[in-house]
Amino acid sequence: MQPTATVLVYSDDSNTREQVRLATGRRPAPDVPVVQFVECATPEAVLRELDKGGIDVCVLDGEAVPMGGMGVCRQIKDEVFNCPPVLLLIGRPQDAWLATWSRAEAAVTLPVEPVEFAGALASLLRTKRLQSA
Repeated sequence: MQPTATVLVYSDDSNTREQVRLATGRRPAPDVPVVQFVECATPEAVLRELDKGGIDVCVLDGEAVPMGGMGVCRQIKDEVFNCPPVLLLIGRPQDAWLATWSRAEAAVTLPVEPVEFAGALASLLRTKRLQSA
């Protein structure tokens, strides 16, 4: 893994993308790299960025329009070789089973709760670092 971690954030809502950036800060935990963000507002932009490579973790908004993060997650898990781990933002805790269906590695509820979100993101970054070693 690079000295910085690249996190793709997909949401059609700029406020949700901002919540993710603010909850992460410079790094979600002391033992993971500094994070840089790639923001996407459309599913097509997500696919373009993943095709370029270099994404360590994807954060996908399950409530995004026109295509929710769960559908995008399922699609990229099927179509992207060595797909990065996905942290899914879900509307309700009861939607956790849908996150499992979409094959996301982790899920947290909206609105973003900073401590919970940072912990989940840091865990995925640690897993990615171990896989890359």
